[in-house]
Amino acid sequence: MKPRPHIIMLVDDDPDFLEMNQHILEGAGYAVQCCADPQTALQKMAGQRPSLVVTDLMMKSLDAGFSFARQIKQHARLKDVPVVIVTAVSSQRGFDFRPRTADELAAMCADAFFEKPVAPETLLNKVRELLKSRDEEVKT
Repeated sequence: MKPRPHIIMLVDDDPDFLEMNQHILEGAGYAVQCCADPQTALQKMAGQRPSLVVTDLMMKSLDAGFSFARQIKQHARLKDVPVVIVTAVSSQRGFDFRPRTADELAAMCADAFFEKPVAPETLLNKVRELLKSRDEEVKT
């Protein structure tokens, strides 16, 4: 029996980002759920736990991605789900949110952080890396 694919949840208010990355991730064999906002994503997570979440930082509010990542990491059933934050806030607003240390990344409640535009292959490689790490932790 073939194992079920990992479920990747993409959360972004940019439909182009969602469409492009959904295509890349599905092509790599992942099941993908797309959501335009964190509230919809959390509702979907209540029914089906994703293997990994990729979320934009700035959606309806400047810190929507931070708040969403924090909610995931504080939820007992979701706390071990890897979170990747992607953002164009530096180029759009001039803010620099890039974490410079592992502690800063952890304070964001994220497992990885990328500035947009992020090359699809770069994002895919990070998804693979995080899922492999998580799968190895589950086995031990």
